[in-house]
Amino acid sequence: MAQATAHAQGQQHPIKLYLVVWAWLFILSACSYFVDFFQVQGLLRYALIVLFMLLKAGLIVAIFMHMAWERLSLVYAILVPISAVLVFVAIMTLEADYTLLSRTIFFGPGP
Repeated sequence: MAQATAHAQGQQHPIKLYLVVWAWLFILSACSYFVDFFQVQGLLRYALIVLFMLLKAGLIVAIFMHMAWERLSLVYAILVPISAVLVFVAIMTLEADYTLLSRTIFFGPGP
């Protein structure tokens, strides 16, 4: 009975959870800043920045948008299309690299 009453009023999350998430967001943002501060270059720089960005986005979606407490079907309805778009972007990137390589071989180096 108490569970039904609590469910009718809405679920309350402890403030400590939000403070921990804010702390993690601050730490991840600081790590992203330090990538630039220490002048990390090349592929490692972009990989670290994207990793920190995805971790922050995951925390925001899971906690502040309450996806951690949603039904699995709703989570799949959001994550599957995004994953498909990322796969298609990766395929287009590979295709662009192949096209650039073909044109470079056929037309030769630029002036």
